[in-house]
Amino acid sequence: MNALLYGLVTIIWGTTWIAIGLQQGPVSAPVSIFWRFAVASALMIPILLARGKLRGLSGRDHLFCLLQGGCVFCFNFWCFYSATAWINTGLESVIFSMAILFNAVNGFLFFGQRPPARFYLATASGLTGIVLLFWQDLFTGGFSYSLLPGIGLSVLGTFGFSLGSTIGLRHQRKGLAVLTTNGWAMFYGTLLLAGIALARGDSFMPQLTVRYLGALFYLAIFGSIVAFAAWFTLVGRIGAGNAAWCTLLFPLVALTLSTFWEGYVWRANAVAGLTLILLGNLVMFARPGVLPRLSGHKKTPSADGASLADGGANQT
Repeated sequence: MNALLYGLVTIIWGTTWIAIGLQQGPVSAPVSIFWRFAVASALMIPILLARGKLRGLSGRDHLFCLLQGGCVFCFNFWCFYSATAWINTGLESVIFSMAILFNAVNGFLFFGQRPPARFYLATASGLTGIVLLFWQDLFTGGFSYSLLPGIGLSVLGTFGFSLGSTIGLRHQRKGLAVLTTNGWAMFYGTLLLAGIALARGDSFMPQLTVRYLGALFYLAIFGSIVAFAAWFTLVGRIGAGNAAWCTLLFPLVALTLSTFWEGYVWRANAVAGLTLILLGNLVMFARPGVLPRLSGHKKTPSADGASLADGGANQT
């Protein structure tokens, strides 16, 4: 069962990047993201209510859910949707996989969690990998600025996700129900996106094509509801630190799809760069005695999620 959940999360979150690319067109990014989470929220919150899983929160907790929604379900996705104008979705997923490094930094800034010694090796490996990954396009025939906006937006989106994970650690330390805080965060993120679209004067009319609507419902139902349900179930069974190993795998799924769908070319520098980035993530996860256990043994809450650097507070 755990292996099935692990594979489900990896495959769905590895394929959502292509679905994001399919939504590119005349509909603005804030409106596309709004419809994704409006559909997901309209389904998720009633389900939580019907199952008695939507717990009460204080006004202060709702404020933090609003901040989390702004980071994870608004800013984060706006950056990644916009970045597809400059780089392909597979490369976005690789940059996003470095969120654990941002988690270590934010854990130190907000909770005083000193990054482990392996953080510096992982960072060096990851940054070197990013340079190698984009070397061919950036430096062949002279320096090219064309990819920098896409890289920068992907990094900002990853940082937004990490900030949301930091807020998730705050929720976890207060003993708040993860499904409740994520349900409200998604709802508040949807409201923020509606406000942004209104302020920009964007039309809320979605593109009425099979391509766009298919991607929308895949992202809303599978990417935002099914995958999260599988993720939270997996976290409960094996612990978030073990479950987070899927972040090492979904970039491979995304880049494989990008090869066939977007024509991504695997050059030697790209292979070396991807290897170094995944190796950096592996270094952050692979502290002594920790391997992705899929045997059904559940970690205790006190051992699970104690540090952002160990992948224990991923809320999305």
